[in-house]
Parts: sequence; structure tokens; C-alpha cells
Amino acid sequence: MTTARDNTNGSGLPPVPSIPLTAESAASIAGETSIGGLVRDATAHMSTLIRAEVELAKSEVAGELKKGVKGSVYFIVALTVLLFSSFFFFFFAAELLSVWLYRWFSFLLVFLLMLATAGFFALLGVRKVKRLRAPQRTIDSARDTVAAIRHRGDGH
Repeated sequence: MTTARDNTNGSGLPPVPSIPLTAESAASIAGETSIGGLVRDATAHMSTLIRAEVELAKSEVAGELKKGVKGSVYFIVALTVLLFSSFFFFFFAAELLSVWLYRWFSFLLVFLLMLATAGFFALLGVRKVKRLRAPQRTIDSARDTVAAIRHRGDGH
């Protein structure tokens, strides 16, 4: 078996196990290898192929994740600007109410409205958090797997 480390191309990608792709004649394979050796080689090549596929998937996911994080920075900046600009909206609302009410009362009213809104969303958040449960099926499955491995180890 060879690895991509043996065949580096300078791309900076992590080494990935690979299966040799050299052409061998059927006569030389039959003369040099037993059936058990062929099965062993096929198993090793299959294992290498699966590991290579997993490594490829991991590297692709990592690359896409990096792009996603870089893109999300723009959303964070936009939300930050929106958050800071909301101050001016509430100031505007208080000034608008001061046309009909005392100025101090209009600011108090806007402040109380903001507190009530924050309290409402905090209540919704608390209700959602209280509904969180442990992943019981996963925990049970892991316990069953550990118990099966221990039981199997005791039998040998």
C-alpha cells in the first residue's frame, strides 16, 4: 500500500491513504500469493479505501465549514449594526410620543415597553430550555454497546 505522502504534489492537503494502481499480471499474482494472502490484501485495500473516503469527506466538510464561518462573520456584523441602530428607533419613538405626552413620561413608557418585551422573550427562552432532555436513546444505545463488548470479552 502507498499513501499520498509518498506522492506529494505540494498542494498542502493532508496525506490520504491510497491503493497502488500498478498493473500486475494474473500469473505473477497467482504464483506469489495464496488465497489467504489475496483475501488479506483485498481486506487491506478495502480498509484503505474506506479510510481514504472518510479522510476526503472530513477535509471537504472542514473546508466548507471554514467558508461558512467566514460568511457568518458578515451576518454578525450586520446584526451588530442593527442592534446599535435600534437605540435610535426607540429614541425616535419616545420623542414622537412626547408630542402628545410629557417628555419624561414618553421615555418611561418606551423603557417599560422594552422591559416588557425583553421579559416576554426571556420567559419564552426559559420555557424552551426547561423542555430540554438528555439524549436518552443515544445513552441507552451506548450502554448496550459497552455491555455487549464487556460480555463478549468475558466469554473469550
